Amino acid sequence: MKHNIYKSAAQVTVLSTVEKALSFFYRIILSRIIGAEGIGIYQICLSVFAVFLTAASSGVPVTVSRLIAKSNANNDEKGKSAAVTAGVIATLVVTVPVAVVLLFGRNLFGFLFSDARCTNIFLILLPGLILTSVYAVMRGSFWGNKQFLSYSIIELLEDAVMVVLGCVLVYGVTDPMLGAQRATIAVLISYVFSFGASLIWYFKKGGKFVNPKSQLKPLFSSSLPITAMRTSTSVINSAVAVLLPLLLMKTYGLNNSEAISLYGIAIGMSVPILFIPSSLIGSISVVVAPELSENYYRNKTELVKFDVEKSVRAAVFIATLLIPLLFVSGDEIGEFLYSNTMSGEIVQRSAFILLPMCLAMITNTVLNSMNCEKKTLINFFLGAAAMLISIVALTKFVGVYSYLIGLALSYIISGALNLRLLRKKCHGVKYLKYTAHALIVIVVTCAFGSFLDGIISRYIGVLWQLVICAPACLAFSAAFLYCLEMFTMRPVKKLLSRS
Repeated sequence: MKHNIYKSAAQVTVLSTVEKALSFFYRIILSRIIGAEGIGIYQICLSVFAVFLTAASSGVPVTVSRLIAKSNANNDEKGKSAAVTAGVIATLVVTVPVAVVLLFGRNLFGFLFSDARCTNIFLILLPGLILTSVYAVMRGSFWGNKQFLSYSIIELLEDAVMVVLGCVLVYGVTDPMLGAQRATIAVLISYVFSFGASLIWYFKKGGKFVNPKSQLKPLFSSSLPITAMRTSTSVINSAVAVLLPLLLMKTYGLNNSEAISLYGIAIGMSVPILFIPSSLIGSISVVVAPELSENYYRNKTELVKFDVEKSVRAAVFIATLLIPLLFVSGDEIGEFLYSNTMSGEIVQRSAFILLPMCLAMITNTVLNSMNCEKKTLINFFLGAAAMLISIVALTKFVGVYSYLIGLALSYIISGALNLRLLRKKCHGVKYLKYTAHALIVIVVTCAFGSFLDGIISRYIGVLWQLVICAPACLAFSAAFLYCLEMFTMRPVKKLLSRS
C-alpha cells in the first residue's frame, strides 16, 4: 500500500508542478503585457469571484472525498454515488440563485470592488460559478475513489486551456482594462472545459446519480465548517483587495493607480511565488487524505499515526528546501521574472512565512480528515483576526508589508493551534525533533547562501546569480537534511523499481 501512496503522490506532484508552472509563467506573461495595473484589476476580480465560489462549494469536494472513503470502509457502493449526488444538489441550490441575483442586481454590488472598472469584468465569470461548483464535486469523487491521475490530468488541461487562450487573447493589448477583460474570458473558457471533461470521465467510470437522502445530512454537517473557513479566507482576500489599496491611499500617501499597482506587485507577483509550496502540500493532501480517512474510520491507530507523521514531516521538508532559496535569491527571482525589483524584495523578506504556512496547510487537511472541521475553523478565525489587525494597524508605517506580516501571524497562530490539537487527537505523534532540526538547516543554509551570493554578485549578473545560488542552496539543504537522516531515497527507489 505504501508504494501505491508514493506512486500516486509522485504522479500528482509532477502534474501539479507542471500545472502551477504554467500558471506561474502565464502570470509573468500577463504582467509584462498588461502591466501591474492590469494585473491588479484582474486579481481583484478573481478575489471577489473566489468568495462566491468558495461559499458555494469549497467544503464539498473534501467532504465528498471523505464520505466516499467512509463508504469504502463500509463496502457501501450506493453511498458513494449518493455522496456525489448530494454534493451536486447542494452546490446548484446555492450557485444558481446567487448567479442570477448578481447578474440582475449588478448595480447594487459596486461596493465589492475598490475600482469601479472591475464590475463588468466580474460579470464575465458568473457562468463559471455554476460550472466550477459542479466540477468541484467531481473532483471530490476523484479523490475519494483514488483516481488521482485522472484528476491531475483534468486540472493540468484546464490550466493549459486558460494559458493558451489567455496568451492569444491578450497578445498585442496595451490597455490594462482590455487586457484584464480578455484574460478573464480565458478563465471562463477553462472552467467550461473542466466541467465537461470531469462529467464525461465520471460517467465513463461507472458513476451515476442516485437518491442522495442518506448523504445529505452528513454532507452538510461536515462541509459547512470547511466552507465557512474557506469562504472566510476568500472574504478576507476580497476585503484585503478593497482595504489595502484604500489604506495605501489614505494613510501611505499613494494615488489610486499607484495603490493598485503596488497591490498588483505584492498580491499578483510576489505572493504567487511565496505560495509555491501550496501546490506541493496540495498534492500530498490529495493523496493522503482519503487513505487517512479510511484508516481513521477503521480504527487503525498505528496507520493513522504513520500517515500524520509523514504528512507533517513532508510539509516541513518542503519548507526547509524552499525558504533558503527564496531568502537568498528572491530579489534575483523578482528581477528575472517580472523585471520588478520590489516584487523580489517582498519575496526575499517574506520567505520565512513558508514554514508556518506549510504546517498550517497540512494540519488543516489532516485534522479535517479526522472529523475536526469545527475546531480547525476556530483556529483559522483566530489567525485571520490577527492578519486583519496587522493590515489596519501597520499599513501606515510599513505599507504593503502589513499584509505579509499579517499573513505570517495568521499561519503561526492557526498552525500552532492545529499542532496542539493534533497531539491531543493522535497521541504519540512525533514531529518536534524533526522541526527543530529543520530550523537549524534553514538558518545554516541561509547563511551559506547569503555568503555565496555576496561574493558572486560582484562579478556576474542577475541571471547567473540565480543559476548558481538557487541550485547551490537546494543542494546544500538536501545534503544537510540527508546527513541528519531527515529523508532517505527509499521511496524514490521503490517508485523507480515499480516503474
